[in-house]
Amino acid sequence: MALIEAVLAAIESLEPGEKFTYQQIAAAHGVNQSTLSRRHKQSHVLHEAKSINQQKLNPQQELELVEYIKMLTKRGLPPTREMVQNFASCVAKEPVGEGWVTRFINRMKDYLTSQ
Repeated sequence: MALIEAVLAAIESLEPGEKFTYQQIAAAHGVNQSTLSRRHKQSHVLHEAKSINQQKLNPQQELELVEYIKMLTKRGLPPTREMVQNFASCVAKEPVGEGWVTRFINRMKDYLTSQ
C-alpha cells in the first residue's frame, strides 16, 4: 500500500504535460498497472471535488453573479470591486476577501469583458 502511495507521488511530481504510461511506471516500480491506474484516477477525482467544495460560491452561483454584474453594467451601473465583494459575501453567507474578487474576475474574464 505504501509503495502505491510512493508511486502516485512520483506521478504527481512529473512536469505538467509530461507524457507517461501506467504500464511503464508500474513495471519500473513493481506494482500492478490496473491498481496504479485506478488509484491515480481516483485521486484526481477526489482532488477536483475537494477544490469545488472549498470554493466560496459554487459554479452556478458564480455564473448568476456574472449575470447580475452584466445586468447592472448594461443599466449603466457597473459595480465596483467592493460591491462585487459584498454581493458574493451575501450569497456565500460568509465574508469573501479582496483576493477572492481578484480570482473571481480572473476566472470569469471571458464573461466580464467590456464591450
